[in-house]
Amino acid sequence: MRVGSELIALHCIVRREVVRILRLWLQTLVPPAVSTALYFAIFGKLIGDRIGSVEGGASYLHFITPGLVMMCVITSSYGTASSSFFFVRFNRAVEEMLASPMRNRTILLGYVVGALVRSLLVGAIVVAIALALAPSLPLAHPWIAGLSVLLAATIFSLLGFINALYAKTLDDIGHVTHFVLTPLAYLGGVFYPISLLKTPWQEIAQVNPLAHMIGAFRYGVLGTGAPGVGVSIAVMLVLTLGLSALALFLLGRGVGTRT
Repeated sequence: MRVGSELIALHCIVRREVVRILRLWLQTLVPPAVSTALYFAIFGKLIGDRIGSVEGGASYLHFITPGLVMMCVITSSYGTASSSFFFVRFNRAVEEMLASPMRNRTILLGYVVGALVRSLLVGAIVVAIALALAPSLPLAHPWIAGLSVLLAATIFSLLGFINALYAKTLDDIGHVTHFVLTPLAYLGGVFYPISLLKTPWQEIAQVNPLAHMIGAFRYGVLGTGAPGVGVSIAVMLVLTLGLSALALFLLGRGVGTRT
């Protein structure tokens, strides 16, 4: 398949995903914004005013903002990629893509980019809500903040795609969100500094990939909270490359598409 044809195929997949996201904006964009606004109102304002400053002298509202943004980004990217490709399989539309000269890398990239679009839109909405409540929110290291969000969204888009290959029902997708992603997010330091944890929980948190993602993004925004930001970025890069290779391998073997 020539490069021009691959770009056309990629554009078709991404365009279809983006149109679906925007057409169903009441389901894809509004719910994360509403739930996050409640988090900001209850934890950031009501409780945060009583807590005062936390790690690095930041206000509690500023402290939880990167964690809430990252939590919305990862859940949105995972949910979009997993549900979208699952329904393609369920409706047997995947057979048309497999019968075409479209390469596996084009299929994977198309769904990952589509999930990235939704997750970044949701992240932008959450940031807008945070800025409305706390206009003085800093941005200490823009490149680190942007890279950490992009890598985190890519990782969970890939995880969602892989899960969609194995999922037999829609419940299989929801179980991962409820029993894996949400607990890892809450244990990853969304609402508290990891340094407050005692042994062995602090050591356990170090192997939680979400703790690295949240810590790196918080460092990019506030300039504090991730002394090992280089390690966190490296962990995310390794996960991105590893999951990409795994997803392409599974597509090549026909897992969930030919079996």
